[in-house]
Amino acid sequence: MVFRLVLGCGTVGRTVAEALSTRGQSHLPGHTHGSDAINSTLSSTPTATATSPSTAPTAAYTTARQSPLSLVAKTATATSPADRLLVITADQNVAETLRDESIPARRGDPTDPDTLATIDHPDVIFIGGDRTDTNRDALETARDEFPAASITAYMGGNPTPDDRARFTELADHTVDATSSLVERVLEETTTSGAEAALGLQRKLVTIDGPLAVVMHDNPDPDAIASAVALADIAESVGVPADACYFGDISHQENRAMVNLLGLSLRNLSPGETLDTYEAVALVDHSRPGVNDQLPEERPIDIVIDHHPPRGPIPSEFVELRESVGATSTILTEYIDRFNGTFGSATATALLYGIRIDTNDFTREVSPADFRAASVLRPHVETSILRRIEQPTLEGETLETIALAIKNRIQRGSIVVASAGRIGNRDALPQAADQLLAMDGVETTLVFGFRDEMAFLSARSRSSDVDLGETLRDGFDQIGSAGGHADMAGAQLEVGILGQLDDEAEVESIVSVAEEVITDRFFEAMETRPGVPVSTDHRASEWLFEADADWVESPESLRSPVETDDDED
Repeated sequence: MVFRLVLGCGTVGRTVAEALSTRGQSHLPGHTHGSDAINSTLSSTPTATATSPSTAPTAAYTTARQSPLSLVAKTATATSPADRLLVITADQNVAETLRDESIPARRGDPTDPDTLATIDHPDVIFIGGDRTDTNRDALETARDEFPAASITAYMGGNPTPDDRARFTELADHTVDATSSLVERVLEETTTSGAEAALGLQRKLVTIDGPLAVVMHDNPDPDAIASAVALADIAESVGVPADACYFGDISHQENRAMVNLLGLSLRNLSPGETLDTYEAVALVDHSRPGVNDQLPEERPIDIVIDHHPPRGPIPSEFVELRESVGATSTILTEYIDRFNGTFGSATATALLYGIRIDTNDFTREVSPADFRAASVLRPHVETSILRRIEQPTLEGETLETIALAIKNRIQRGSIVVASAGRIGNRDALPQAADQLLAMDGVETTLVFGFRDEMAFLSARSRSSDVDLGETLRDGFDQIGSAGGHADMAGAQLEVGILGQLDDEAEVESIVSVAEEVITDRFFEAMETRPGVPVSTDHRASEWLFEADADWVESPESLRSPVETDDDED
């Protein structure tokens, strides 16, 4: 049992007393959580507005440093029904009011040693009068009488430098309204996150017409959630917006996320130019024509992404924050800074996006990701989230995983596997994850073919590997590749597959392509990062770069050959 003593009962002290008492009864129906009571009551006062955890982005997500009043909230949330609470106040009316509310209180002078001499030794003391001089005297008296107690002291409204020094010397924790107000103002107006949010707001209000928020092709949960959230933000300032994507949402968990949350998305047709939109935003990728089907020359108005850029970003507003684990984290901060309301569907999608991109907060995670999750958590539909995470696994996905396991080629801790011709490209990362779980395996690449494209998905748990850089070295010259240190992907166009009708010829081409992809990945893993794999291999030129008409047989391309011909 913990004994808490509140000395002085000004605006802050009374709120803390009521919150502590309420927290002790929070197991009963109809009672508000103690820290919520602190937040909601104190937010109506200038003092609490500066530091209240519920109203200050400082405490919620902007910095890892604690807001001073969050210490009070922690005191409240640690209370159990068996704990003791006593309030000492010089105001008889306040004492009677508190007793009417079933809060133990007595009239007494908090600065008088005789008052404290009749009290059992408390574990925790909060000094909460309104006046600085009274609180200082109460602090000195309490520290003399109860040297072992943990004391949190509110400095009042007008502390001098000498007062601050004395409070800091005697109290374990201090609450300084003036400093907290200054810190919050600075956080709200001068940090990079604040400036980015203000910049986005300024850009949105200039858009006179509908906004297309475009995800990358075949979007994942982070891209979907980010697009929906940006569309919500745009509409909150009067700009109609659509969350758009090219390709398919084929992964069973991604489909479950969209369907169960009822997310409004627009599936764009190939070749659609978006001319009916006044402006275009890209989320979770940063360049038109790269991992989306927009024309490369398409003007872009807004870019929000957390991946490293691979070239200049042609946009008026750009937020590229590589330090966070998910684009959903950035959008969560924007909504919070815009003082927006988190709809349950958007909040659930954002939290799921963060969890997926950080592998449940174990991969490339940052403090900002945890803070965003804590902001989202009260608004999340947990029952729906559980259903999203446990969808039915399709037979085709199981077949792809089985083929990858069967066809794997292992060199040391590296495994490469072809799944052959596939119908669902989203099965590839699941197969890569399964291979990574094998004993002795630290890096995996799984690839498959659909129509005229080869899709590659890689995973690694080795601290010495940067898969994004490795795939760019191996495949950027013959396709499009990128990603993170521990997860990456690539797409390669195998144009010759679209020119063949004979099934035996198609299988032969696929076989050659499998060898090329495998060899290039192993070579990229063995070379120094940043050094592109050589393109001298004739099979690479034939499959991915040049016209195939000059080749008589794909069998001649299974290994590099010497030639005197000058082939372009």
